[in-house]
Amino acid sequence: MAIKILGIETSCDDTAAGVVEDGSKLLSNVISSQSQLHAIHGGVVPEVASRQHVRDLVPVLERATANAGLGLEEMDAIAVTYGPGLAGSLITGVNAAKAIAYSLGIPLIGVNHLEGHIYASWLAQSNLEDDPGFPLACLVASGGHTDLLLMEGHGKYKLVGRSRDDAAGEAFDKAARILGLGFPGGPEIQRVSEGATGEEKLPRAWMKDTLDFSFSGLKTALLHMAQDRGIYPSPQEGVDQERLIRELAAAFQESVVDVISSKLVDMAAKYKVKGLVLGGGVTANTRLREEIIRRSPLPVIVPPPILCTDNGAMIAACGYFQYQRGEESAIDIDVDPGLPLG
Repeated sequence: MAIKILGIETSCDDTAAGVVEDGSKLLSNVISSQSQLHAIHGGVVPEVASRQHVRDLVPVLERATANAGLGLEEMDAIAVTYGPGLAGSLITGVNAAKAIAYSLGIPLIGVNHLEGHIYASWLAQSNLEDDPGFPLACLVASGGHTDLLLMEGHGKYKLVGRSRDDAAGEAFDKAARILGLGFPGGPEIQRVSEGATGEEKLPRAWMKDTLDFSFSGLKTALLHMAQDRGIYPSPQEGVDQERLIRELAAAFQESVVDVISSKLVDMAAKYKVKGLVLGGGVTANTRLREEIIRRSPLPVIVPPPILCTDNGAMIAACGYFQYQRGEESAIDIDVDPGLPLG
């Protein structure tokens, strides 16, 4: 009999819920974004995010079950992100999941948000048909993390590379602010980079003999270049602002893409994996996806962009495999904002 899992995701600023059948069949995926709410601040304000989750969660849950053509009573388990993330945001989703699981008498499954991003790739049937098997080299790149993980099997991970300072998504947000662009920074930088000639260059922090990342120095280099070119903190007279912003945005994007794609492909070779898996909001970046696919001699499994960003369906997919292993959480599970993976 098919197993239906309801997934709830409220780790940051997206209120999301989705229903997945047997870990791979996507029945619904509803996301309420708070991007416009936080754009005026240039980043996520935790208190604002948690209050908005309280407003949005019930309507999102109702739409997710309705879109799946199911009622809550037809769910076999409730999966919810309990970390890592913002404590106030996480609490909203976890408490809602507890109430649903307790009232229906069904299992509650706490899911690691980072692991959820990995399982987004299990939601595309074409990916499953071409499943290369384990081990896999996994890149999770988001606003809070840039991690390389060796996935040796379901639920089995080894952290082999991470950002030592800014995560890639955070670096994109800061770069966008320097260039006077909107929030979130990643999509804005990708948008304005189109048509760039590549005449501007920024350094790469290779951090030799390690699979770790560092983007803080790149951000500082961009800041200095923007100051030297006369577009920061405010444009100087006679400066072709539009062209310079386009070229500097493209240079920043290319630096991030070059380092991430190189290290991921190097990791895949070092650990003799059978395929690469991408997840997290940064992996929605078109240049990054294209470059990894171009450089990798192995299959690259990458979800559609809507499943790269935070969503409830990926939590449901991950929760299914935990359900199959009998990993049920206690009803008094607490949030863990710093929850690691691997």
